[in-house]
Amino acid sequence: MKRLGVNIDHVATLRNARGELHPDPVYAAKYVSKAGADSITIHLREDRRHIKDLDAQKICSIKKLLVNLEISTNSEIVKKALKIKPDFICIVPENRKEITTEGGLDLKKNKINIKKIISKFKSKNIRTSLFINPVLSDIEISKELKTDCVEIHTGRLANLVKAKKNHSYELKRIIQSSKLARKLGIEVHAGHGLDYKTTKLLVKIKEIKEFNIGHYLIGESIFYGLPKVIKNFKKILKS
Repeated sequence: MKRLGVNIDHVATLRNARGELHPDPVYAAKYVSKAGADSITIHLREDRRHIKDLDAQKICSIKKLLVNLEISTNSEIVKKALKIKPDFICIVPENRKEITTEGGLDLKKNKINIKKIISKFKSKNIRTSLFINPVLSDIEISKELKTDCVEIHTGRLANLVKAKKNHSYELKRIIQSSKLARKLGIEVHAGHGLDYKTTKLLVKIKEIKEFNIGHYLIGESIFYGLPKVIKNFKKILKS
């Protein structure tokens, strides 16, 4: 069964717009889980633009709730993550000026540091994944770094589909990367920019076991409600 991870960062974005307490990301995490999400994803950014330290601590302490914490390679953030002890960690690139994550990690440039970080989390029995572009060489490096999983950046594919442009080459890259990862014993996840259309495309790739979806899911929920949108995505994942 393919799993659905729901990113609730933008519940915190809405709360922070008023600098008050509502809507509460902690409540959102519990609610989304009850509505059918298999796990919750939150990104503790260096600038704390949405999820705050206390949010992460509270959400990760909720019993029977699987939490995927996205972090950069920043040493301060890594230390905090080790204290928070989420179920899962996803290491992502982070640029202070970006609106959202723009691509996968540069594994060649940061190989030594990333390997050390993975080792720290694995010593705490925390499943660790790397957010990467659908490039075969990055899959091979991921194996070398001994990560448990890779999350393939699907943003380019999503943008092509939304623009009604030819996406066959990008889809082929994702398929090839997914197959190689599984061949090498790495679990495959997908995330970024996913909506109904792109999820329907990618669910056909048997190697992808987990889909992490946030912005579109939260946005659609304004109109149709979280339970309905989560149900729609779960239905797609079962198809």
